[in-house]
Amino acid sequence: MFQLNMNATGISVSVDAATGRPREIRAGGERMTVSTLEAVRDETAAYHIESGPRTVFVVRAGGRRFRLVHLLRDRRWTLEELEAHATGFSRAA
Repeated sequence: MFQLNMNATGISVSVDAATGRPREIRAGGERMTVSTLEAVRDETAAYHIESGPRTVFVVRAGGRRFRLVHLLRDRRWTLEELEAHATGFSRAA
């Protein structure tokens, strides 16, 4: 069974200045270093400018797997834990 826990919280992501790759995730008082970048999907051309483009990253951090979405227009991140059986960092904002 798939279970997704979502709670609003402040998400902050540090990225590499040269590549734009996520390096560290901070949410709910936790800090996790991104150890692996599994996939990147640039959806810039898929959205009208009014709704805002986004870039989707699938990463591993702290032994867990996450989907990070960067909403370019809002300069905001969302976070979803893909293996929702873990506790704590299962949040989206």
